[in-house]
Amino acid sequence: MVNYGTLPDLVAVALLTCAFASVARKCQAPGAGMWLTGWMLIALHFFASMFVGLPGAFGTWAGFIGLASLTWSATFFVRASLPYRDEPSSAWMNAALVAGNGIYVGALCFLPDGSQFLIVAALLFGLLPLAVAVVSIPDFQHPLRWGLVGVNTLLTIFLLLFQNRAGNGTELALNAVLFAAYFSCSVYFWQAHEVRSTGSLITTAGFLAWALVFVVAPLMRAYLPLVHVESEVWNLPKYVVATGMILLVLERQIEHNKYLALHDELTGLPNRRLFQDRMRNTLERARRSGNGAALLLVDLDSFKQVNDSLGHHIGDQLLRAVGDIFSHRLRRSDTVARTGGDEFAVILEEPVTRLDAERVAQQLSELIEQPIEVEGHTICIGASIGVALYPDDGVTEEAMFIAADLRMYDMKNGTLRGSGSRSGNPSPARSFTAEVAARGV
Repeated sequence: MVNYGTLPDLVAVALLTCAFASVARKCQAPGAGMWLTGWMLIALHFFASMFVGLPGAFGTWAGFIGLASLTWSATFFVRASLPYRDEPSSAWMNAALVAGNGIYVGALCFLPDGSQFLIVAALLFGLLPLAVAVVSIPDFQHPLRWGLVGVNTLLTIFLLLFQNRAGNGTELALNAVLFAAYFSCSVYFWQAHEVRSTGSLITTAGFLAWALVFVVAPLMRAYLPLVHVESEVWNLPKYVVATGMILLVLERQIEHNKYLALHDELTGLPNRRLFQDRMRNTLERARRSGNGAALLLVDLDSFKQVNDSLGHHIGDQLLRAVGDIFSHRLRRSDTVARTGGDEFAVILEEPVTRLDAERVAQQLSELIEQPIEVEGHTICIGASIGVALYPDDGVTEEAMFIAADLRMYDMKNGTLRGSGSRSGNPSPARSFTAEVAARGV
């Protein structure tokens, strides 16, 4: 007999899965594909549960699919929470967990009296993950992986002790498997989200409640048989988890939008808006402490020739490379930003003198003059850098920008002499043209 009582749950989970798929696709959240796979398996669980009451093999297979998909979904939720989920051996570990759960649930469904095979199936819970962890040691290992192996080893011990217990051994074993699966989801999801947002807290609590269902429900049946709880109550944690995950994806999208509003999409560096905000804060700190601060404005020479000769794609890659060069050279306390097409700006904080600032400018200039490899092309460009020091060249943000901008154009036009000057060197345009001609680009 078909159990249509699970149809509302199936429809609800299917709608939540579709909503999650839509949100995750637009936001492209890390691990969202595995979350979606987990929810599709939950929907399969409810669909199969409708046919468990049918007689014969069809009902048995429906029971197996329903229980197996419920345990398999947990393995995907756990993998989505791992920081190394894209590591190749992670896929093997997931396959080992899926196989272990499937074999054991299959033994419970198809061989209810097969105690010897149940022992083998229980051993596989611990042995399969352990084998993957040991084999992958030369290439990869992580404490969380060994934690996963430990959980499955403890589960194996529990199953060996209680699965053949007369009366309720099978029920204890199945509930232990499901509790371990979803309790692991709760623990791993908690550790994966160090920033405790509303979405992460709701999802973690939902997984914990989901795991506790497999403890509280059998205890109530055993000790409070007269207390009736509707099945929808036991399914509530699933909807809490789904809601929390959707909220978490939306929170990530909001954070990503904030990031894009303050960072250059191409290089990942702060954009002009964020740079100006940091400049104001730097000058305010310098006023209070009496220390100096420096502003460097950088304009790449010959960048237009790169775009014209090699194309905008190569030009974009060159900008990324320059941004990486600046980021690796400067201190953490300093700020480097892309403020225009081929323009960068740098704030040097903490006690800084003009000599310090000009030395940094010279070093950056020398780094940029080195050949840069971009997708098989060797490109030589230069950079004109203007330096302004607080408070000597200005005490306001605008005054500092004007002073640095004037010095940058003085250098670009070849009128600046002294420290940081590149007089006597060939012009950047000639250098780039000669490099292109020499390499036949």
